[in-house]
Amino acid sequence: MSESLIPAGHPLDDPVGTALTGPHAHFAERRGRVLRYPPDVTPWVAIPPDPGPADWADVAALAGPGGSVTLTAFRLPPPADWEVSFHAEGVQLVDAGVAAAPHPEAVRLGPADVPEMLDLVARTRPGPFKPRTVELGTYLGIRRGGALVAMAGERLRPPGWGEISAVCTDESVRGQGLGGGLVRAVAHEIKQRGDTPFLHAAASNAGAVRLYETLGFALRRRTVFLAARVPGHPVVPEPGRRAGTAAAGR
Repeated sequence: MSESLIPAGHPLDDPVGTALTGPHAHFAERRGRVLRYPPDVTPWVAIPPDPGPADWADVAALAGPGGSVTLTAFRLPPPADWEVSFHAEGVQLVDAGVAAAPHPEAVRLGPADVPEMLDLVARTRPGPFKPRTVELGTYLGIRRGGALVAMAGERLRPPGWGEISAVCTDESVRGQGLGGGLVRAVAHEIKQRGDTPFLHAAASNAGAVRLYETLGFALRRRTVFLAARVPGHPVVPEPGRRAGTAAAGR
């Protein structure tokens, strides 16, 4: 890299940035010091910890007028003319003894299953899930009567780590331990390749946090989730600056 895009420190301090400069570099779209996933993959954006006006202009240019960006582990406010659409305190939990194991009912999900996955997400609202999110890693699901009723999978992949995400269970089968079983199954997939599972949750979702702690996850740090909308007027690019795709290792 010609300039540092992420702060020095633990990979999970900026999991979006370290994923997009590591195992997920092939997804990265870059402008200046800003990196993002394609919006149909996941809305996460990585920006430097000390963004200036030029960085925010680059975020706006990547997202486009009226576009939305989602940040984690970032506590500074966006520019005054940006609309904050979501702000929540969160927790980051890491494997501290998860009994990872395959689930006997779990099946692998792929692009052909996306319509069902999107429908389950719409009913259960586990967090951002887009038409190409399934490309980020392993997704496992459970079907009952041919219908997809539970799933979990991988999202961010900082070096040495795998984030478990999109954990959701249809109301008709809740209380049967399917969510926990799928978390252990995805954790098994992550550990099989030599990485360590981690996940994020809203700090206010005490039930989910308790479940993850019961499964063997422990709090690593408190974090924050922020979504903001770019002002609706066109952004004038700086001379000589254009959006591009970050090459692996940049």
